[in-house]
Amino acid sequence: MAQAEDADRWLREGAARHARGEVAAAEALYREVLRVRPDDPNAANLLGVAARQRGDLAAALDWGARAVALRPGAGAFLANYGAALAEAGRLAEAVATLRQALAARPDDAVTLRNLGQALCAMGDPRAALAPLERAAALRPDAAEPMLALAHARREAGDAAGAAQAAEAALGRARGDPALAAQARFLLAALGRAAPPARAPAAYVRDLFDQYAPRFESELTGRLGYRAPEALAALLRRAGVPAERGLRVLDLGCGTGLSGAALAPFAARLEGLDLSPRMLAEARRREGLYAALHEADLLEWLPRHRGAFDLIAAADVLNYLGDLAPALVAIAAALAPGGVAAFSVEAGPAGTPYALGEGMRYRHDPAHVAALAAAAGLAELARAPATLREERGAPVAGELFVLRRGEGG
Repeated sequence: MAQAEDADRWLREGAARHARGEVAAAEALYREVLRVRPDDPNAANLLGVAARQRGDLAAALDWGARAVALRPGAGAFLANYGAALAEAGRLAEAVATLRQALAARPDDAVTLRNLGQALCAMGDPRAALAPLERAAALRPDAAEPMLALAHARREAGDAAGAAQAAEAALGRARGDPALAAQARFLLAALGRAAPPARAPAAYVRDLFDQYAPRFESELTGRLGYRAPEALAALLRRAGVPAERGLRVLDLGCGTGLSGAALAPFAARLEGLDLSPRMLAEARRREGLYAALHEADLLEWLPRHRGAFDLIAAADVLNYLGDLAPALVAIAAALAPGGVAAFSVEAGPAGTPYALGEGMRYRHDPAHVAALAAAAGLAELARAPATLREERGAPVAGELFVLRRGEGG
């Protein structure tokens, strides 16, 4: 009896600590519960929640599956397990599990939002509309479900409805500057506001955190992504030696696709990215990166002056509108004579940059070349390229290879 009472107390104390953000302490208490009661479904479920908060999706999935097996049909357990499946990129399983959770708890706004976002990620935004509209109605003061609804309407081709929902999300986000910035960014992509100088950092981080588990399969498969290989080929044509002799920075390294293309140039390869989950995937490529850094490039580069011989950015600068600060920062982080290589999505001549419907910036290549020259970067090579496909159409881009002057 005493052990059972202890387990109940540990579970309550663990949940209280968890609510205060003391995740490690909570996990230790949940494990004590399972030591006494190995089949306690609540402890298993809460360990799954904690593991997901820490970014350990493998553990989150294991504990979530265990909790659901111990108590089939429990709406809260199914909701947490479904959320973990979605974050892991197992979208079909996530949708099925989240629907089971909603059968038990039909007015769970968070699960409705998770279901809608999973359906959008599967490429079915029209099916996402009903759960997202319900989530937004259930949480009339919350910006997140309304913003998710705005994105789903945009992806479903309803620009007017998307703008209406984005405006509503902006009104709900008055106390959250990050969400407000994301709503304004979506309105700009819809042509309802002037585009900002860059995409909000929180938007880019969240986008790629969600995308990380399925990033490579989607990009190299369905979207025919080829920017890293094309950039590496242009570097070779420009005479940059692929002899593993350079200090190389992979800017916006993602899961390491670009790093694999850059490795032949690198004596030491480092990666920089905003998304912790992208970086977690990059770490799986053992022996590729000597170091990985989670940071914003505009903040990180100025602290590493002259540190690199080659800085490459494949499909990264399209989340920045005004490229002048980034090009100045890249030039400063290069050693004298160092090389910068990057891709941009090509925009119309005479317009420095424009925010496209895909929520990425397009740049006038001539304007980019002028900004690079002003930053002290001389052109070695430049070429048009197809970067990937979007909705079945090729995305036109421009590749640049530039050298910093020997002086300074």
